[in-house]
This record gives sequence, C-alpha cells and structure tokens, in this order.
Amino acid sequence: MTEPVHTPPVIDSRSGYRSAVAAIRDGDGPVAIDTERASGYKYSQRAYLIQVFRRGAGTFLFDPPAVGRFDELAEEIINDEWVLHAASQDLDALREVGLDPVHLFDTELAGRLLGLPRVALGTVVEELLGIHLKKEHSAADWSIRPLPEPWLVYAALDVELLVDLRDVMEDMLADAGKMVMAAQEFEAVLQAPAKPALAEPWRRLSGVSSLRDAQQMAVARELWLSRDALARNLDIAPGRLVPDASLMAAVRAQPQSRQALAAMKDFRGRASRTELARWWHAIESGRASTELPDLRPERTELPSARNWPDRNPEAHQRLKTMRALLAERADELEIPVENLLKPSIVRDLAWEPPADPTAEQIAVALEQHGARPWQIVETAQLIAAGFVEALQAEPSPDESAS
Repeated sequence: MTEPVHTPPVIDSRSGYRSAVAAIRDGDGPVAIDTERASGYKYSQRAYLIQVFRRGAGTFLFDPPAVGRFDELAEEIINDEWVLHAASQDLDALREVGLDPVHLFDTELAGRLLGLPRVALGTVVEELLGIHLKKEHSAADWSIRPLPEPWLVYAALDVELLVDLRDVMEDMLADAGKMVMAAQEFEAVLQAPAKPALAEPWRRLSGVSSLRDAQQMAVARELWLSRDALARNLDIAPGRLVPDASLMAAVRAQPQSRQALAAMKDFRGRASRTELARWWHAIESGRASTELPDLRPERTELPSARNWPDRNPEAHQRLKTMRALLAERADELEIPVENLLKPSIVRDLAWEPPADPTAEQIAVALEQHGARPWQIVETAQLIAAGFVEALQAEPSPDESAS
C-alpha cells in the first residue's frame, strides 16, 4: 500500500481552517473531497472528518465538529469541479456544513458508465492506477478523538488519489464517447431530491411485519418511537441502545411487569436496564393505545413483480420483454442495465404504459419519471418496439416473473 509522504495534521480550529482555505484557493485544478462518518455508532449522519486535496495545495484533514461551518471554503471553490467517489453518500453531510458542489465528477459513477466490473474505490484505484489501498477503517467510529494515526493515513489516501483517478477516467470516458452521458449523470446526482420521510418509520423495525395482533404492533410502535427519541437525543445509533431483536422479544413475550421485563434474557443492550422505566412506559402505552396500526397498511407502490403474472399478465409480458431488450442494449453500451434505466422506471412503465405507446409518448413518460436525455435517446424507441412485441406474445398463465 502506498502512503502519504506525511500524514497531515487534523485541523480543529478556525485559524487553522482559514489558513487551509487560503492554501486550497491558491491550488490548481479540481478539488477532491471525501467524508468519514460514524454510521452504526451515531444517530446522525454528520461528517466527523472531511478530507480535501488539491494539486499545488496538498491534503487537508478537517474536524467538522470543531471547525463548524465551511462557507468560506465553499465560496472559494464553488466554480471548480469537485471530485467525489459515490457522491450521493457524502452530499448530505457536506451540505450540512455549507459545502454544496455545482460541478461534480463522481469516480464511482464514472466506473459504472465505463463498465468496470467492480467500482469500490480500492478496486478502481488498483485497476486503473496500479495502487493497492487497504480499506479496513471504512466502518470505524470516526467520532472518537483523537483519531488513530493509521486511520488518518487511510483517510488521506482516500482523497489524495481521486484527482489522478478522475483524469484517467475522463480520458476513458472520452475514448468511449460517454462524456455527455457522464455529465448528465453527474448533474442528476447534484439535483436528486431528498428522499421523502416515511409516514410510519417504525415499520422498519425488523420482524414487526410478522406480528398478527394490532395491539402487539402498537407496543412495537411505542418501543421503536421511544428508542428513536432517546437515540436522537443522545446521538447514538438506535441499535446500540437496544437491538431490534430485543424490542421484538419484549413485544412477543408480553411481560406483565417492569420486573418481568428486566428478567428477560433476550432483552439486551447498553440501555436495556438503565432506561428500563422508559421501555416499560412504552409497553404500557402501546397496550393502552386505542389508535391501533393497520396490520397490513395500504401499499402505494406497485406489487412485487413475482405477482404480476396473476395480477396483471399483460404488464408482466411487457416487463419481461423490456428487461430483455434493455439488458441487450446495456451489454452493447458496456454499462450496467440499472444505469441504462432505473428498474423502478421500467416497472412503472410496464405496469401503466402511455395510452398511445409510441416512441414519442414513451419519451415523454420517461422524462416525467426522471430519465436523463441520453437515457431517453437510448431507450424510448427500444421500449416502444418492446411493447409491440409484448402485445403479440401470448403470456403463459403459470409463467413466473423473470
């Protein structure tokens, strides 16, 4: 594994930050940026380390909780290209501190468009730059202080090689005639809307869908909400307080007293006993609740494709035909089929196609579903032909979804 000439110090003061901003401003070319979070340890998805590299300036490791806002840095580099790997994973944390790119090069997405078999940073760097990166610290708790020296070496290397990687990939994209495609994909990442909040996030509790009693489900809801409130307040990942399996064990065991809850061996976690009163109150609230959740809430999304042959055989035939044609075109373009057209768009069109499924009307529908211009050019005519082919096919009643 290559290593930096020296590990940059962690910048944890406003004065150090201002000096770094001046140096980055005077550097040359694109600005490589990466973040390290504490997913699985903290409730929030904030960045606990932000790494920046620019040629002519060097590598900088920032401690965001200590530095605060990064508005001055954002202002200095707003017109420059920012290089990130899998940018969608970092943008929320960057925007939280005032770093919001306008021009993006995403090396992970570029790898997909180039048809690379694996696009993890370490793999791509090794394949294209011939440098082996160790990735053993990617899932570490980056909120701890001080950060261990090996972690800082890892963090610095993650960003120092991004600009070299970007240059190689740009040449490859140009040679493959995919620069327009890449530019539209990068812009789509920047413009992607935030995911809407779930109406009932407690239903993500592992195992809750197996419950067959509405009152028990209400208990599960109250336990999840109580744990979520505590986790948010303490900024600790909920599962580190009490795991999902422990909450569900309490729901199913139906303890009749706080002492009985405390005696449960399956009710574990660092806060399972220190917050016993909280959990018991949630159980009592769930048992007393008259606002019972639906055991099977109404689903607004499409049914599973496995059920399409029975529920909508025409849609199933369209889906099967579209998938085959799109897979063939994706192979020709040497990109993953899911990058040619999102599977959710394919399913939506197959389930409810335009009334007049010409290439022109399908192009309109694709645009309404968020497809990029290059995707529309590559797929509208193909899908129209597929709909004609599907109409002529006779679906077998016992045929299973592909």
